[in-house]
Amino acid sequence: MTAKKAILVHACCASCSSYVLEYLAGTYQVTAYFFNPNIHPDEEYALRLAEMRSVCDGLGLRFVEGECPKDRWWKEILPFRELPEKSERCWTCYRFRLEETARKAAELGIPLFTTTLSVSPHKSYERIAVFGGEAAAKHGIEFLAEDFKKKDGFKISVARSRERGLTRQDYCGCIMSYEEARKRRDEGNQ
Repeated sequence: MTAKKAILVHACCASCSSYVLEYLAGTYQVTAYFFNPNIHPDEEYALRLAEMRSVCDGLGLRFVEGECPKDRWWKEILPFRELPEKSERCWTCYRFRLEETARKAAELGIPLFTTTLSVSPHKSYERIAVFGGEAAAKHGIEFLAEDFKKKDGFKISVARSRERGLTRQDYCGCIMSYEEARKRRDEGNQ
């Protein structure tokens, strides 16, 4: 029997990760990596972190919490703060988190990494694939470029979230996305 190849999976939140981690664990030796300095407010960060730990415990997977350098993240995002979702603001955030995940994978001696971001229909798989590939090349490892929303991945992640009683957020994590979601909710209530 051949040992499974190790993979570091950037995990944005438990609701997206529950399906992706379970799916990947069938093929790979999975380590989940929670690196999300974008998440606002601190209470939301704590909730998402706790739910990620719980999902990983339930699946029997190794879990690594990354540092949360909010100041470094803000420095990268600040020039694009006023831009809407699905703009350079988001692309910079993807790039930042994927770069750190690739660096962490290389540090841990894990030859492959990916991200759960692509399970969301609100995320650009094409951008994720490009940025992941660039980060992998920089750190001498591989990026698994898979669009996890395909084959009903998003629907399955929603079902897994419900089964496990996980929080389903209506925003990505950053303060700008939070404000955009609040505005949509307010407009929907009028």
